[in-house]
Amino acid sequence: MQLTTRLQLVLGRPFRRAGHRTALVAAGLPLHLAVVPLWLWLAAAMAGAPVTALPVLLTLVVTPVLLTLVVTPLLTVGHRRRYRALVGEDFPRPAASGPGRNWTSAVRRLTTRALWRQAGYHAVAGPLLAVLDLAVLAVWAAALVAASIYVWIWALPPQWRVTDLGYTTQAAYITVGGLALLFLGPRLTGALVWLETRAAEVLLGPSRTEKLARRVADLAESRTGVLDAADAERRRIERDLHDGVQQRLVSLAVNLGLARATLGNLPEDARKVINEAHREAKEAIAELNNLVRGLHPAVLEDRGLDAALSGVAARLPIPVRVAVDLPQRPSPTVEAVAYFVVSEALTNVVKHAQATRADVTVERIGETLLVVVADDGAGGADLAAAGGTGLAGLAKRVASVDGTFSCRSPAGGPTVITVELPCAP
Repeated sequence: MQLTTRLQLVLGRPFRRAGHRTALVAAGLPLHLAVVPLWLWLAAAMAGAPVTALPVLLTLVVTPVLLTLVVTPLLTVGHRRRYRALVGEDFPRPAASGPGRNWTSAVRRLTTRALWRQAGYHAVAGPLLAVLDLAVLAVWAAALVAASIYVWIWALPPQWRVTDLGYTTQAAYITVGGLALLFLGPRLTGALVWLETRAAEVLLGPSRTEKLARRVADLAESRTGVLDAADAERRRIERDLHDGVQQRLVSLAVNLGLARATLGNLPEDARKVINEAHREAKEAIAELNNLVRGLHPAVLEDRGLDAALSGVAARLPIPVRVAVDLPQRPSPTVEAVAYFVVSEALTNVVKHAQATRADVTVERIGETLLVVVADDGAGGADLAAAGGTGLAGLAKRVASVDGTFSCRSPAGGPTVITVELPCAP
C-alpha cells in the first residue's frame, strides 16, 4: 500500500498544477497576439507607402503606435486578471502618473516609462511568448492524441481493423511517445509559465527604482507607526505612574507626617524611624516626579512646547531665554522629540558647558520645525566623541523622525545646536 501511494505521488506530482498552468498559457495566447495586427499594419504601411508621401507615411506609422499605446493598459489589466485568477499571483501596479483628464495629463501618461515598458511587453515579448504558447499547446494536443490512439482506432469501422492488423505495433509506439510527451508537457508548461511570469514582473510591474521607493515609503510609514505607538505607550506609563504610584506615595508621606505630628509620646527610636520613612517617601516622590517628567511631561501634552520648555528653563540654575513661535502645534511625536532635545541639551549646558546663560528658539518655517539651542560656554562639544550618549543620542532621536541635527561648538565657545524636524500635516 505504501509503495502504491509513493508511486502515485511520484507519477502525479508533475500534473498537480499542470491544469492551471496550461490554462494560463492558453488564456495568454490571444492577449499576446492582440497587437500583432497593428504591427503587421505598420510593416505593410512602411513597405508600401511611397517615400515622397511623407505625411501619409507618418500617419500610417504613427497610427498603429498610438493604437498600441491606447490598448496597452487594457491588455495589462487582462494579464493581471489572468495571473490572479489562474495561479493566484498579483503583480504590484507601477506608480501612477498622476490624476487629471486634460491634455497635459494625457501626454504625461504617454511618456511614462511604465507605459512604454508595458507596450514593449505586448509588442515584442508578447508575440515571442505566443510562439512558445502555441508550441506548448501543440505538445499537449499531440500527447493527448498519441496517448489515446487506441481510442481513435476503435472508433474506426471494424472492417478496417480486421483487414489492417499491422496497426497494433504502430499504435503501441505512438502510445509510448504520447505518454512520454504527457510527462514532458508539465515541465515544458512550468518552464514557460516561469518565463512569462519573470517577463511580466519586469515589464508589467513596477521597475526596480519604483520598488525601492515603495519599500522606503512603507518602511517610513511603519517607522512612524512604531514611533507613535512608543509615544502613546510613554504617555500611558506617565499617566499610570502619576495617577497610581505617585498618589500612593503622596498618601504615605501625608500619613507619616500626621503620625509624626500627632503621636507625641513615641519612643525616640520610633520617632527616628518615622522621620526617616517620611524623608524617604518625600525623596521617592521627587524622584518619581523627575521620572514622570522624563517620560512625557503632562504640561507638554496639555499646553504645548512653549509652556513645557518654559518649565524646563525655570528649573535650571542659569538664566535661559525661551522664544517659541508656533502658529499651530506639530504632531505629538515631533513635539516630544523637540522637547526632549531641548531638555537634554540644556542639561548638558548646565553639566559641561560652564555657561552663564542659554537661548532656546523654536519656530516653524514652512513644513519644518526649527529648534536652536545656544549657550556662551567653553565650547568643544564633539558629536563624534559622544560614544552613543549625550549629543549622539540626541542625533539618533532626531533621525528617528527624519530630522537633521548639527552642532557647532568651537573651542572657547559658543555652542549652537540646530535641529530641523519635519512637521508636514
